Amino acid sequence: MNKYLSRRYVLFIISLFINSLGIAIITRAMLGTSPITSVNYVLSFITPQTMGQWTIIVNILFVLLELFMMKREELKSDLRIFLLQIPVSLCFGIFIDCSMNLINWYNPITYPGQIAGVIAGCIVLAAGIALEVKANVAMLSGEYLVQVISRRLNVEFGYVKLGFDITLVAISCILSYAYLSGLYGVREGTVIAALTVGPIVRFLMPHYGVLDKWINAERHTGKSGRGISGNIIITIARQYGSGGHLLGKMLSRELGIKLYDSDFISMAARKSGLDEDYIKANEQNIPSFWLKCITGQNYKSEIKSSFSPDDILFVSESKIITELSEKESCIIVGRCADFVLKDYPGVIKVFCYSGFNDACNRCVELYGIPKEKAETEVKRINRHRAIHYGHYTGMKWGDPHNYDLMINTSRTPLNVACRMIKELYSDFRNRN
Repeated sequence: MNKYLSRRYVLFIISLFINSLGIAIITRAMLGTSPITSVNYVLSFITPQTMGQWTIIVNILFVLLELFMMKREELKSDLRIFLLQIPVSLCFGIFIDCSMNLINWYNPITYPGQIAGVIAGCIVLAAGIALEVKANVAMLSGEYLVQVISRRLNVEFGYVKLGFDITLVAISCILSYAYLSGLYGVREGTVIAALTVGPIVRFLMPHYGVLDKWINAERHTGKSGRGISGNIIITIARQYGSGGHLLGKMLSRELGIKLYDSDFISMAARKSGLDEDYIKANEQNIPSFWLKCITGQNYKSEIKSSFSPDDILFVSESKIITELSEKESCIIVGRCADFVLKDYPGVIKVFCYSGFNDACNRCVELYGIPKEKAETEVKRINRHRAIHYGHYTGMKWGDPHNYDLMINTSRTPLNVACRMIKELYSDFRNRN
C-alpha cells in the first residue's frame, strides 16, 4: 500500500468519526435523526442495544441482502469495496456510540436551541461526508445497497436512494407507534438534515482541494506551462448560443489541432457501454440540484461510487479527456474538461458567453430553432449545463476564477477571440 492510499484510508476513518459526531449532535437535539439512522435510533429505545450497536447489526444485514441481489461477476469485480463494508460498519457503529457518550452533556431545552443544534449537526455531518468523498476508498453499506438495487433494477441511483430513505423513515414510524405509542426518531430535524446537508457538502467540497497534494501523487511537468506529455489542451465551456463550438472549429483550423465535441458521444458510448441515443438525450439533463441533495449521498458521483448512467457517462468522458491530454494537443468543448484537467498545467481554459438576445438570434440563424422557442431553449440548456457542472465539480459554472479567458462573444467577434487564444497557445508553446 503506497503512502497516498494510506493517507486516504486515514482520511476516511476520520470522516467516519466526523459523520458519527454530526449524527450524534442532530440526535441529541431531540428533533429526530437522519433518515439512514432513524431505524437504529428507534430500535435503541425498544431494546437493550445502543444506537451504535443497532447501526452495526442493520448495516451487516444490508451486506447480507446485497449478496442475494448481486451477480457473481459484480461481486467479483467489487469484492474489495464489498468486503470493506464489514469493518466500516463496525467502526461506524462504535464511533456513533462514542460520539453519543462524548456529548451526553448536550441537552438543549428551548426549541430555538434544538433547531440550532440540528443545524450545527448538519454542518458537522456535511464536513464528514465531504471528507469521505475526498478520501474515495470505501462506502457505507446503506449507500452500497442502494447502488446494488439501482444496478439490479436499472433505476437511477438518486430515485432509489429517495425510496430507500422513505422506506427507512416509514419503518421507523411504524416501530415507534407500535412499541412506543408515539413518534420518535423522525421529526423536523430529519427534514432539515435531508434538505441542508447536501448543499453544505457542495459548499465545502471545493475547500477540501487543499488535501489534493497530500493524498495524490504530484503530476510533474517538463517545460513551464506544458504537461509531462508536452501537449497543450484548450477547453471551451460555453453558454448555449454563444458560438463556443464555432470558435473551437475556427481554432482547430488555425492551429492544426483536432477538435473534440460531438465526437465524444460515440467515444463515450464505446467507453461506457451506454447507448448513443441515451447519451445524446441525457448528456447534460441530470435531475435538478435539490433532487440530488434530497435523494442523498449522490455527492459521490465525483468518485464513481453511485454508478448511475449519468455518473458512468461522466467518468467515461473524464477518462477520455485524460487520455487525450496525454495523447495530443487538442481542443475540447464542454464535458467539464476544465475541471477534469484542473491539475494539468498545459491547459488553457476558456469560457464563452453572450448577451441573451444575441444568443437567441444565433440559435435562430445558425441552429434553425424557431424564433418563438429560442428563448425557452437557451434558458433550458444553460440551466442544465450549470446544474451538470455544479453537480460533478462542486464549483459554479461560469465563475471567472475557474477560467483563463472569459470571452463575451456579443462584444468580441469570434475571429478576434480566435486570435487571442492562438496567441496564448503560442505563448504556452514557446515557454522554456
